[in-house]
Amino acid sequence: MKSIGENIKKSRVALGLSQAAAAKKLNISTPAFCKIETGQTDLNISRLLQISKTFKIPVMQLILGDADQSSSSEELLALKKELLEKDEAINKLRKKVIDLYDKLGM
Repeated sequence: MKSIGENIKKSRVALGLSQAAAAKKLNISTPAFCKIETGQTDLNISRLLQISKTFKIPVMQLILGDADQSSSSEELLALKKELLEKDEAINKLRKKVIDLYDKLGM
């Protein structure tokens, strides 16, 4: 898997931007942008979203690159299903707690 920095560089090059031009669009210094592309700087979510918006590409493309996104979609669906199951379990536990409070007269 390519690093996020490599995916950012590939996207920048595809847009025909120099590092300096990309940095200017992001309101950061050229060396700071260079560190993002080379992986010397860890990205936070807000910076990743800013790059995605500026480059007009999905965040997932920056994260996964050109990887087959169908597998990530399948994984996302599985995670959503698991989340729903956990929510149902939590609701059942809440009901049990309420029932116990009622039995104790609280």
